[in-house]
Amino acid sequence: MSSPTRVLVLNSGSSSVKYQLLDMRDSSRLAVGLVERIGEQTSRLKHTPAGGESRERGGAIADHDAALKAVAEELAKDGLGLDSTELAAIGHRVVHGGKSFTEPTVIDEAVLAEIERLIPVAPLHNPANLTGIRTARALRPDLPQVAVFDTAFHTTMPESAARYAIDVKTADEHRIRRYGFHGTSHAYVSRATAELLGKDPAETNVIVLHLGNGASASAVRGGRCVDTSMGLTPLEGLVMGTRSGDMDPAVIFHLMRVGGMSADEIDTLLNKKSGLTGLCGDNDMREIRRRVDEGDEQAQLAFDIYIHRLKKYIGAYYAVLGRVDAVAFTAGVGENAAPVREAALAGLEELGLAVDGERNAVRGDEARLISPDGARVAVAVVPTDEELEIATQTYALVIGSGNHT
Repeated sequence: MSSPTRVLVLNSGSSSVKYQLLDMRDSSRLAVGLVERIGEQTSRLKHTPAGGESRERGGAIADHDAALKAVAEELAKDGLGLDSTELAAIGHRVVHGGKSFTEPTVIDEAVLAEIERLIPVAPLHNPANLTGIRTARALRPDLPQVAVFDTAFHTTMPESAARYAIDVKTADEHRIRRYGFHGTSHAYVSRATAELLGKDPAETNVIVLHLGNGASASAVRGGRCVDTSMGLTPLEGLVMGTRSGDMDPAVIFHLMRVGGMSADEIDTLLNKKSGLTGLCGDNDMREIRRRVDEGDEQAQLAFDIYIHRLKKYIGAYYAVLGRVDAVAFTAGVGENAAPVREAALAGLEELGLAVDGERNAVRGDEARLISPDGARVAVAVVPTDEELEIATQTYALVIGSGNHT
């Protein structure tokens, strides 16, 4: 009997579940969907089977248990139910794996306990990830379930990049270090960039710029991350949609002592009311660029600050790597905002970095080069595919170990 070939990928957020069902024989999508506003009266499930019309259902979906049961019902309507013998495993995105998890891991009680132990360093994400895992395990207790960690790709960083310059005993006691995030995206894009160049990933150095509402940069040497911009949490690094990114830590003390703000108020300020939103009131780069084109000075300043930070990280990671084969832009802004790509590399021609205007203006869903012919360093736009990366890692682990039904 042939092995099952399907993998269901679940990304459980605090009030949402994104899912994709993939056939690993050709990496094709059999179905994709989203459940949002879980716990509200206005919950919505949108389900799209391959080659079929999207279906939507509304009404209250009380919790993640109800959400996953609704997903199972929609999949069953297309003959793709969770009871299918073709389903090899369920792969779960887990945001924080700390130092413990350096690769995809089959979930058992010990793994669940460690993910739970990491909640203090990922309070917004790990609880929701855990809920999705527990619900899926209850629905298919016989099926291998695999955790794929956002932080895992970055565990190859040397201590010189991962450590903060604070008292070592205090740092170790409270697990304070730079973990990095968006790891599945950085892993996928760095590898796909090497393939686009016709190079072996193990011999290719890439600066990956994952620019979405959350944004991060990474320096990847020979397929291994050696530095990344996010830190203990996803707050550090680049200017983001609502997050400040890098900032003098003393600003927090100043806001407490002089501004009379509480720790929770400052947390909300830096995570939800800063970044592009804090600078100009918008976190949608399309809207910001529209305002810039109309002469809006506040939007222009926000854009300039965003680009200044991005350019600093490109230069820093060029220095870290020493030799750069490519700079790759990915995620919503990276893939779609040509002005961001152009501005980020403007003035870096001495480093071999340049953008061809016509190529940069082209929109598309395929990985492509936007640098001029003969450029010393390739510049690429590489659509990320975190779900495929999670499915690939999950399938390789389950089938490779023979741990499938």
